[in-house]
Amino acid sequence: MLLVVFHEDLAVIKITRLSHEEIFLIAEIEAMSNVLESATRLTGMRFAAISHMTETHWTACAVRDELQFSINVGDSLDIEKTLCGALRINPRPIIIESISNDSDCLGHDFPKLYGFESFVSLPIVFLDGSLFGSLCMLDYLPKRNDDPRVVDILTGIVRLFSIALELRQIGGCLASFNKAPYLKGKWES
Repeated sequence: MLLVVFHEDLAVIKITRLSHEEIFLIAEIEAMSNVLESATRLTGMRFAAISHMTETHWTACAVRDELQFSINVGDSLDIEKTLCGALRINPRPIIIESISNDSDCLGHDFPKLYGFESFVSLPIVFLDGSLFGSLCMLDYLPKRNDDPRVVDILTGIVRLFSIALELRQIGGCLASFNKAPYLKGKWES
């Protein structure tokens, strides 16, 4: 079942491409709350999320929200209406101190709709180069986050998260592989 909740002209769609199990697996990764807390402390921003992105949707997998921004785990947004969507074309950090003073963002509806002023998004890229999603942070106030040390630390955090996620996926594949009927008992000692 697909639940659609409208917030003015931006549709929020519950659970699209990822299954409930996959989203909650990501949310349960033990370090997730530490990742989001570290990101918000480091940047001074009060909203952070780990997302999964497809060609059409941005889906929240883990959220830390001190702004009451109203995006929850499992919520999805149309990728074309988000700033994170640009990571699909160019997977490099997006750092915007003041959206109202950034010529590239002036015509974008998403910041206007939600009223946030600062934005940081870092791509979560797997070892094979495929884009999983992003670590996204925002705040209603301008925040300066272009210090190379901050960007390096956030990039390291994102890299560690992507490795942890890949290891979990590999573990799940191996567990399924070992349960295959034709291999039963082959790998046991």
